[in-house]
Amino acid sequence: MVPCVVRTGYRRTMTKRKAGPKSRKRGRIETLPSGALRVSVYAGIDPLTKLRHYLKETIPADHPELWDEAERVRTRLLNQVDEQHNPRTKATVNQLMDEYLAKVDVDTSTKIGYERAARNHIRPLLGRLQVGKLDGHTLDSFYSTLRTCRAHCGGKGKFIEHRKKPHDKSECDDRCKPHACKGLADSTIRQIHSILSGALERAIRWGWITVNPIEQAEPPKTPTPNPHPPEPEEAASIVNEAFKDFAWGVLVWLAIITGARRGELCALRWDWLDLNKAVLRIRTSIGQEGAKTWEKDTKTHQQRRIALDQETVDLLRAYRQHCEELAKEMGQKIARDGRIFSTSTDHSTWLKPDSVSQRFSRMCDKLEIETSLHALRHYSATELIAAGVDPRTVAGRLGHGGGGATTLRVYSAWVSEADQRAAGNLSGRMPSAPISFDADGSATITVTPEIRGPYQQIAADLRGAIVCGALKPGDTLPTVVELCQRYNVAAGTANRAVAELKADGLVTASRGKRAVVAPLSESSFANVVSLRSKRAGE
Repeated sequence: MVPCVVRTGYRRTMTKRKAGPKSRKRGRIETLPSGALRVSVYAGIDPLTKLRHYLKETIPADHPELWDEAERVRTRLLNQVDEQHNPRTKATVNQLMDEYLAKVDVDTSTKIGYERAARNHIRPLLGRLQVGKLDGHTLDSFYSTLRTCRAHCGGKGKFIEHRKKPHDKSECDDRCKPHACKGLADSTIRQIHSILSGALERAIRWGWITVNPIEQAEPPKTPTPNPHPPEPEEAASIVNEAFKDFAWGVLVWLAIITGARRGELCALRWDWLDLNKAVLRIRTSIGQEGAKTWEKDTKTHQQRRIALDQETVDLLRAYRQHCEELAKEMGQKIARDGRIFSTSTDHSTWLKPDSVSQRFSRMCDKLEIETSLHALRHYSATELIAAGVDPRTVAGRLGHGGGGATTLRVYSAWVSEADQRAAGNLSGRMPSAPISFDADGSATITVTPEIRGPYQQIAADLRGAIVCGALKPGDTLPTVVELCQRYNVAAGTANRAVAELKADGLVTASRGKRAVVAPLSESSFANVVSLRSKRAGE
């Protein structure tokens, strides 16, 4: 066999002839103007463009075995085609994401999250790459970049992060700060991995590729669950502060008692609340993206009924009466399907989830407590489990998808004696709401409540010991365990008593340290004397 070189313009093609009229090898080797060789092998019709698709590879002109290497490359590409391991298209990751996001069938909120992840991370780093050229090394490098810096600077970026984009340098303020690298959380990287995995699986079904490169990459590690619920003492302070506004206090209280998500709280309707049966139904949730809000299904697509304790029922009944009085003053009436929490007098509109979270954060910042609205959900679950409630019932109250999810989809499977016991146990471990009820059911906010419960009796005893000098400045208070044993109360009750003393300025306390008696200032002494005089008069 003698090689034959055919010149065509600036290119020349080398083929080898075999005996017979049909002796022609597949693929061709072309000489480029630079002297390099380009190998091309036909690989079928591109499923996206419907055009002929070729596998191509270039060998540099300075290669010591230029033509031999070109033959080896041609053979390798032919084997890929014969074994159907070759990429079927030149489509890029950007084109794949366009097709995937247009066809994926997910919830609106989930799809918005997919689009955000693609826009902020996938497209900037991988968008221009051909899908067929993705491999394990490329994806591992991609995840490494995300772990290093969410701005994709690779740990070497030195620039100003502007709060408002775009704007002139003259418009910069103290919110425009030098860039500091901060990687994405493990959970976020794993979500991006899941989006890529779903898109590449579609690419295989569409015939774009034959091997999923995601399987060659090391998947991001599963984040370890690490909830940070507020301490009972912190929960007591949050409740006290929230009830300075009756409606806001009821919302925060219901978040603690039910463990409902913020969108579920915003979607609650009056006709889903049965105060006679002490049951609250959760059916929908409110989604938000920017200023746009919409009503949607719950996160796990499960409706649930939550049993309420008597104190919460009384509180909601008083809140309903309060809302009706406000509506009557404005000449309006609350609709039967009105929202429980609303900014409109007739309760025809729902609250925005982002606004609720922002108000809660501002309140906690004022109290110097590091927590979030979602952490109240963890607090509710933690206290229920600590009270001995079985996990299946806890999952039912909180609407979790795991932990017996199939059984929990059926209402009668979990709203039972266990759920009723859960409501009672949770009420016993929660700080009491600073609300007093009259004979007609009207509510009065008492941020410093009258003594009517165990925690108030504990606080009164300790307050008296401080005033009479039995406990001097610098002395430590009895531990929570000692108070629980002495008064036969739960830890939450003892912590609430200490929180009352701290609010009066009589003790100082911080997480992980025992409470210490503070120096008795004139204002603190005056408050104590005024309180004792009031009680003496009663």
